[in-house]
Amino acid sequence: MIFVTVGTHEQQFNRLVEYMDMWAENHDEKVIIQSGYSTYEPKNCEWKTILPYDEMNNLIEKARIVITHGGPSSFVAPLMIGKTPIVVPRKKDFGEHVNDHQVRFCRQVEDRMGSIIVIEDINELGELIDTYEESIIKMSRNMKSNNNAFCDELSSIVDRIIRREN
Repeated sequence: MIFVTVGTHEQQFNRLVEYMDMWAENHDEKVIIQSGYSTYEPKNCEWKTILPYDEMNNLIEKARIVITHGGPSSFVAPLMIGKTPIVVPRKKDFGEHVNDHQVRFCRQVEDRMGSIIVIEDINELGELIDTYEESIIKMSRNMKSNNNAFCDELSSIVDRIIRREN
């Protein structure tokens, strides 16, 4: 199952809602959409304008893929349970937001953290859905963990403190 959330921003996000509805028409995987203030009404997906917090978290947990808009609370929720969300930032040119801050912010998170996948061109979304698992595997290979460096440094500090006390 794919869960799509566009958040609760008061402008429509028809571009994503309509794309996923068309995608669902040609695929067997179930798609559930939280459509917010979008005016497009899906024909091939389950959808609700707003979902209660617990229901949203339940769908995030059950979903194979979570697709969100670029609002931090929407893409942090799947990250908190170990899922890599696909993030489609809202754009001013499509009347989805007042400016393009979601595009800039999401690109920075993707570049710095490597924990989300950003799609600006909606036409690339279907291919990413088809290759999602492979994309996640490649991401995990490229992720750099600082755990070992942190543990080594902490161990060194503790050793120095113990030597001083003796």
